[in-house]
Amino acid sequence: MPAIDWLLVCLGNPGREYENTRHNIGFMAADELSRREGVKINRLRYRALTGELRAGSQRVLVIKPQTYMNLSGEAVKLAGGFYKIPPERVLVISDDVALPLGKLRIRAGGSAGGHNGLKNIIAHLGTDQFPRVRVGVGAPAHPDHEMIDWVIGAFTAQEKKAVEEAVDRAVDAALCVMERGVQEAQNRYN
Repeated sequence: MPAIDWLLVCLGNPGREYENTRHNIGFMAADELSRREGVKINRLRYRALTGELRAGSQRVLVIKPQTYMNLSGEAVKLAGGFYKIPPERVLVISDDVALPLGKLRIRAGGSAGGHNGLKNIIAHLGTDQFPRVRVGVGAPAHPDHEMIDWVIGAFTAQEKKAVEEAVDRAVDAALCVMERGVQEAQNRYN
């Protein structure tokens, strides 16, 4: 079995009803990466849809967990364990309501910041020291708006262009992390 250098975890929820929602920004990034690289991310393994690609000299297993957001760590643990990928080579792309729409934040590790998918990954890896590309999806305008309704809500037509640009930059940032390191990606995309 060929070695895998990186596990790229693109977070989202499976199912048509969640397509183009804020919580599925990771799935959107995987789809953009698939389109760009001509790689199919459609093989069901490790409780995720998977596909392999190269980022420079790095072999990457891209996964779209099919466990729903709150159980994403199950797929990460299975895939990472199979290939013996250390946490510092598990790169996660996720949405972030604390960032304005379209803003990126690259980190080498840290807390889940209230994100249940990241919480579950931290629990399964036993550490919060794994890199991530967080993509801003904004917060609800009204404080009484339920957060779950916000994150599983679809982007508006006005938000669509900003989202497409953010997804494109998130893919660029993820490739940069894997090819040149977190610091270089932070300098370019934060």
